[in-house]
Amino acid sequence: MRSRRALGVDAVRAIDLGTATVPQLAAALAGRRLSARALVRGYAARIGRINPKICAVIALNPHAMAEADAADARRAAGTTLGPLDGMPVLVKDNIDIAGLPTTAGSLALARNVRTMSATLIRNLRSAGVVILGRANLSEWANIRSAHSVSGWSAVGGLTRNPYMLDRTACGSSSGSAAAVAAGLAPAAIGTETDGSIGCPAAMNGVVGVKPTVGLISRAGIIPISRTQDTPGPIAHSVRGAALLLAAMAGSDAADPATAPADSQRTDYLAALTPGALAGIRLGIATFLLESFSPKTLAVFERALTRIRAAGATLVDVADYRCEPLEKNELHVLLTELKAGMNEYLAAAPPAVKTRTLADVIAFNDSHPRELRWFGQSLFLRAERTSGLTDRAYLRARATNLRRAGPEGIDRLLAEHRIAALICPTQDPAAVLDLVNGDRGIGAGSSTLPAVAGYPYITVPMGQVEGLPVGLSFIGPQWSEARLLALAYAFEQIGPGFRPPTFAPNVLSLRSPPPRRKR
Repeated sequence: MRSRRALGVDAVRAIDLGTATVPQLAAALAGRRLSARALVRGYAARIGRINPKICAVIALNPHAMAEADAADARRAAGTTLGPLDGMPVLVKDNIDIAGLPTTAGSLALARNVRTMSATLIRNLRSAGVVILGRANLSEWANIRSAHSVSGWSAVGGLTRNPYMLDRTACGSSSGSAAAVAAGLAPAAIGTETDGSIGCPAAMNGVVGVKPTVGLISRAGIIPISRTQDTPGPIAHSVRGAALLLAAMAGSDAADPATAPADSQRTDYLAALTPGALAGIRLGIATFLLESFSPKTLAVFERALTRIRAAGATLVDVADYRCEPLEKNELHVLLTELKAGMNEYLAAAPPAVKTRTLADVIAFNDSHPRELRWFGQSLFLRAERTSGLTDRAYLRARATNLRRAGPEGIDRLLAEHRIAALICPTQDPAAVLDLVNGDRGIGAGSSTLPAVAGYPYITVPMGQVEGLPVGLSFIGPQWSEARLLALAYAFEQIGPGFRPPTFAPNVLSLRSPPPRRKR
């Protein structure tokens, strides 16, 4: 019989899973002070105890323990797959995992069990990552209605912010960010079209990376926009996010967006140096600041003081307007949504009866639970679009890519001689309102890099009345290594991760295992 120490029970009891980072757990696994089995068991117990309060996890992976045992066997045999071997990670429920339903939070896809995992999942498994389970999300990644409730899905219910349970977790990667903040996993995978990683990461006080479109394959992800969609990691720390990003990166023939070969081989960890802010020139995106509250801006000013003290030169950048982007963006997204969803649903297993966007609209109309809190106005508008050859769509897409990229971020960086733009990510979390929909969630800083397809990283900047706010670093295409370095350097002088206090952070392995919700 294996000893309690071999199982890692005592080691897990000594670890605060509410704050444990990916690097800390990786070191414990590498040193054989902790087993992957014990780690999965510990997180499963914590999910069973805490998840009912925040609804961040839809379901556990029934194969997680077997995946953990395989990781432990590899490590015992000296054939480990790397620092992430045995690391439990949650995955947003719009990313295909073979053998598990991929629902996007919709009852229409309750039986959408694919035979092949998304490319990024295969990449993570090649690095030894254990898929712990499914994270909740804003249904259909928040593209169903202009009056939606972020964090709500018919399958998973309403995700709540663990810092204050009456506050939004934002979206659409609501469950991914809230779960990491609450210590239900050391990291999670989200997706973003415009703000869906940055907003929930900032409002839940964790690190979120929205990569350049094409750095990580989108094959096997329920799509919104081929122009703007990208997956990305969410973690407690920049180093943890960098580890996940390196494991996820990789293009494939099934995704029309591809990254240069050298960007897929980048050693993101090697770029992380505490002194990366020294001698750097950064631009304060003052053209975005008027959308933030005075209290957020006060935290931002304190962050700027720390950045200056770390040796950076800061310059104001005011010569840009995002409003022209917003005019075209929705037309691009809705046109691509119809085309992408029809293609994804056409390849669904026979058990899925909704084969087109029109079928999904009809399904929602016949299922009151789907339309309980808000409608499907954006789906209806998307259904009326004219396809990917429509001249108005092509003109809007080309115009936005030019304005946001070459005439936007690229021009601002060159003319002001700066390495990156910085600004707050989002205001603090607003009060949840199922009746009226999202209220008080401002535009934030995501639209410019989202429309350009360029990267940005949000890192905890401080708190406003106990609610987290984040700082964004925005850069040009394929600048993830530099942005990670800047975010890491700020993390060393910033507030770091401060866990929520809504629930105990000390793990009890006597908690009963959670039951699958489906």
